[in-house]
Amino acid sequence: MAAVIVRPENLAPLIFLIRGEKVLLDADLAALYGVTPKALNQAMKRNRERFPADFCFQLTAKEWADLRAARAQVSGGESNVPNWSQFVTSSKRHRGAAYRPYAFTEQGVAMLSSVLRSPRAVEVNIAIMRTFVQLRRLMDSNRDLARKIEAMEKKYDEQFGVVFEAIKQLVAEDDARKAQPPKPKIGFKP
Repeated sequence: MAAVIVRPENLAPLIFLIRGEKVLLDADLAALYGVTPKALNQAMKRNRERFPADFCFQLTAKEWADLRAARAQVSGGESNVPNWSQFVTSSKRHRGAAYRPYAFTEQGVAMLSSVLRSPRAVEVNIAIMRTFVQLRRLMDSNRDLARKIEAMEKKYDEQFGVVFEAIKQLVAEDDARKAQPPKPKIGFKP
């Protein structure tokens, strides 16, 4: 099994948001560690007490179908995303349509380092932790940007409120002027 180059930019597309958690799937982790998904899951199951539900969970059939459909759409439009539909359905990576993968949260990935003891596992875990940190920083900077935009909108809404009020007064005056009966014409009346 060929080892995947472990860099944050290579790992970021493998991280999904499922059940409100950023997770990596067992097949992706297995490829990164250079083991089969079966071996990775066996190691996890042998040490199940180390993987509570907030560290590792198995996807429901609906979650798995939704994830496959979403990734198939994305891979069709972007050249830098691997053809995930082929990637996932490969018999080496997953064991058929009925198989539902396990998803590992950041803490679950960290716990895998104590279960899988190899130099490759250590290297991969370090890279994955760095990727999660970068994603967290990116999300924080996006939140800060959203707050700044919201503050600017409020500021400008207040300033434009004065303009809108003046426009409303002008419209009201125009409507009042149109509602008055016409003034009699000045001049000679035959």
